[in-house]
Amino acid sequence: MSKIGRAHLVVQIFNDPIHGHIEVHPLCVKIIDTPQFQRLRDLKQIGGCYFVYPGASNNRFEHCLGVCHLAGQLARILQKRQPELDISDKDILCVEIAGLCHDIGHGPFSHLFDAKFIPEALPGFKWKHEDASKMMFDFLITDNKLEEEFEKYGVDDKDQTFIREQILGPQKDTNRIVANERNGIDVDKWDYFARDCHGLGIKNTFDHNRFMKFARVIKVNDSFQICSRDKEAETLYGMFQLRSVLHRRAYKHRVCNAVEAMIVDALISANKVEIVPKKDGTCLTLSECIKDPEGYTKLTDSIFHVILMSTKPELEMARTLLERILHRQLYRCVGDTTPKRTPKEEDTEV
Repeated sequence: MSKIGRAHLVVQIFNDPIHGHIEVHPLCVKIIDTPQFQRLRDLKQIGGCYFVYPGASNNRFEHCLGVCHLAGQLARILQKRQPELDISDKDILCVEIAGLCHDIGHGPFSHLFDAKFIPEALPGFKWKHEDASKMMFDFLITDNKLEEEFEKYGVDDKDQTFIREQILGPQKDTNRIVANERNGIDVDKWDYFARDCHGLGIKNTFDHNRFMKFARVIKVNDSFQICSRDKEAETLYGMFQLRSVLHRRAYKHRVCNAVEAMIVDALISANKVEIVPKKDGTCLTLSECIKDPEGYTKLTDSIFHVILMSTKPELEMARTLLERILHRQLYRCVGDTTPKRTPKEEDTEV
């Protein structure tokens, strides 16, 4: 990376394999240079797929950089194309920060942790990685004393509340750039489609740059929404078709499912032991970390090797399961069934 002046700012340039050379605002750089964000380097984007696809080694770190870039790119296009929207440079910065921090709450092996491990470790407990992202965003600011940096660029409490709302996900009646619950068309998907296809060796058939060329904010049924030309309907159908392909060929691959089931069983077994250390010398179990940002900062995919290298007798079952993965002695499917209910969006999102 290198530094370059842009107006009164000194931005940093990151060479991203997907989006090329991207400019990053100095406040975003301050966020990136924290332990809470750097932990994303050790969180696999698509969980157990790396045990099946040799190229699926992309992490949440580069994904968040990509979402930050695309969020700013789309917001600037709308700012320039529709000045009547009164989109300010600070608005764009807030959207970029939201894109940068939207996934800092993911746990080990990403969705394996929040969608499979936590529901089994804490039955009935309502929690999702967006809740942890908000917790980690707040902790990131206080732990690294970034309050003055936010003030320096005019990002006040109201703006930080807006960022948190973006991180937590929008309400059903709103249309946002980072996460769009209304129709699922957002920059988060655009980045992981391109990034996952790159690593998996699957052709990316969706061109997000073309979509942005035709994007407009239009008032629909008393609310403003990001819309596209009717002739782009086929392009958007292709986006969701690509998502289906990724799920069938990679995310829900039978061997990926077997590996992830074994990792979950290992984590459940290990959850009986306090193995995540804190500064005060105490330790937490894996599931306790979701309420403790200090412990969560240390919780990454490295827990796989922490368990493997441990000599604690209480972790023998967890070690055995992980050693079986390394020897490719995987679970085998003995039967299947058709669920009676239609899977919800959160059951399948990545």
